[in-house]
Parts: sequence; C-alpha cells; structure tokens
Amino acid sequence: MTLLALLGDYTLQKVAIGAALLGLISGVLGSFAVLRKQSLLGDTLSHAALPGVCLGFIIAGGRELGSILTGALVTGTLAALTMLLLTRMSRLKTDAALGVALSVFFAVGVVLLTYIQGGNNASQGGLDSFLFGQAAATLTSDLWVMATITAIALALVTVLWKEFKLVSFDPEFAACSGLPVILLEATMTVMIALAVVVGLQMVGVVLMAAMIIAPAVAARQWTKRLEHMVLLAAAFGIVGGVCGAVISAMGPGLATGPLIILSLSLIVVVSLLLAPGRGFAWELYKLRRDRRTLRTQQVLTTLYRLARHHRDPAFRSDQGMVDAYHGTNTRRALQYLAGKGWVRFESPHAGDPATQPHWALTESGRHEAERILTELEGASR
Repeated sequence: MTLLALLGDYTLQKVAIGAALLGLISGVLGSFAVLRKQSLLGDTLSHAALPGVCLGFIIAGGRELGSILTGALVTGTLAALTMLLLTRMSRLKTDAALGVALSVFFAVGVVLLTYIQGGNNASQGGLDSFLFGQAAATLTSDLWVMATITAIALALVTVLWKEFKLVSFDPEFAACSGLPVILLEATMTVMIALAVVVGLQMVGVVLMAAMIIAPAVAARQWTKRLEHMVLLAAAFGIVGGVCGAVISAMGPGLATGPLIILSLSLIVVVSLLLAPGRGFAWELYKLRRDRRTLRTQQVLTTLYRLARHHRDPAFRSDQGMVDAYHGTNTRRALQYLAGKGWVRFESPHAGDPATQPHWALTESGRHEAERILTELEGASR
C-alpha cells in the first residue's frame, strides 16, 4: 500500500485524529503537572482508572463505553482528591501520597478485574483492551467525545491561565493574593483525570502515564517560558500521536498505543540530547569550553607572571618551561591564545641554548591577563 493510499484509509484517519486530540490535551495539561513536580500524577490517575473501568463494566453488564469512561473518570477523580487530601491533612509528601493512591486504587482494580474474568459474562473479552488500548476500535462517536472533552479542557486553561500559572510556580503567593489555591489545584488535577479518560481507548491504562508526562518533559528542555512550553508540549503530543498511528498502520499486527508512546519517547530522547542550554550535548560542549577557557587563562596568567617576575613585558617563555610548570602539553592552549592575538610565537634566537619555540605576551594579552587576575582577586575577597 502506497503512502498516499495509506493516508486515505478511513480507519487510519480516525485513529490519527484521536491520537492528535489525545496528544493535544495531554501536552497542555501535562505541562502543569510537570511544573508542579507531580510527574507521577498521570501514572497514579491512569492506574486509578482501572477500578472505574471494571465498575462501569459491572454496572452496565457489558462493555458499554459511556459507562466505562464515566467510571474511570469517577475513580480517577477520587484518587486525585485522595492524593490532595493526604498532602493537605497529613505530613506525607506529594510523591508518597501519589504512591499510596496509585497502589490502593490499582489493587482494587486488579481485584475487580479478576472477579469479572471469573464470571460467565461473554463480553468480558474486550475488557483487557483498556489496559493497553485498542486504537483501531475508535469510532466516530468516540472522536466527538474526545473533541468535546479536549475543547472544555482548553477553554478552562485559557480562562484560568493566570491563576493556573501562579499556582504552579508560587502557590504560597497565590494563597496570600486571595486565590482559592485548593480549588484551582483540584481543578487542574481533575482535568488531568479527564485527559486520562480520553486516552483509555487509545493507549490504555498502563501507557497513559507516559502520554501525560512525555510531551511536557520534552518541551521543558527547549524553553523556560510557560507559554512556549505549553505550545511545544501540545505540538510534540500531536506529532507523537500521529506518527505512532501512521507507523502502526504500515505493518500488520503493530499496536498503536505502544507506538505512540515510542514516538513520544524518541522526541524526549532527542530533546534530552540536543536541546540548547539543557541537552546532554550542550552540557558536554559547555564543559569542554569551560575547561579550555580555564586552561588558556591559566597559561596566559603564567606568561604574565613570568614577564612581571623578570621585569620584562616582552619576556619570551620557553615552551618546555610552560609545559613543565603546568605538568602537561600547553601547545594547543598557546595556539588558541595566539589565535586570539594575546601571545605571539617567536623562534629561538641564534645562540639560544634552548631549541623549543618561545612565546611572548602581546599588548592585548597583558591587558587580558591583568583583567583575569583582577577578577580573581575581587572574587577571593
């Protein structure tokens, strides 16, 4: 099947639109969770959705999507409120409260799942799809539900942008300013539960945690501003979702949910490696640059001190003497200084016993060495 024919496939179009909507809402809401240091929140709420899925199945008597999603939203919200209650009413830290809520709700979900599997209900076979997702089963009506929830979430974020921003960065100041911090935190948490419900059909309970966190983590590497981070996270979520859907359609038997997560993970890896200012490659480059700067400054100030000791501004230092002073080969550092115009190379004069090349400070090199020493003296006071 050609790429053009693949893109024209109706099933793929539905899955891609659903994945894009899921990536959009996950990226936007996940940004606030990451900034509030609640990266485990998505993990907790997605696992807490499992008992709701099972309860919805038991109440409806079958695999009825509306009942299952409602149950997932209720238990996800209960888990979120439990976590908030534990952090507010006890001395538990956020990560401990998230761990408690996750383990308790997921354990209840596993018990209910095994109870259903032990029954004789013939429709229980499709219940496992909510663990790992079943994107191919997405219907047009599901897309409308996802689009409606996404639109509501984006509208709330737009209306409460300043409040969410202040609560995310400085909740104490927000409380002093009269904002209802607890209500705003509960609203943000419940909205993430909504995002989890949106993603149950697409990627499932187990992988939904990565869907919430991955786009925001990748976006955080590229920018320091919340506005840019939210937009980038949304874009990363959409790209990862659509790429995962297209790749899964290119081969038989490829699961869409895991491929969406793998696509997002690739974006995270690239961001961690290459993002300017925060990426590993940038940190490595900065470390090498700082080391070179330190080495060249040490060599430059050594030449300056030697010239001052001999009371000769144009004193020529032997290459071997500078190497011995620093205990290593300083040729590259001296060549770098020469490129800057701070030292000049001089061949040994006729009759000199030494055969090594000589280096002497230039006028600008003396000024630079004096500036470095002055800064060091000022810093040591």
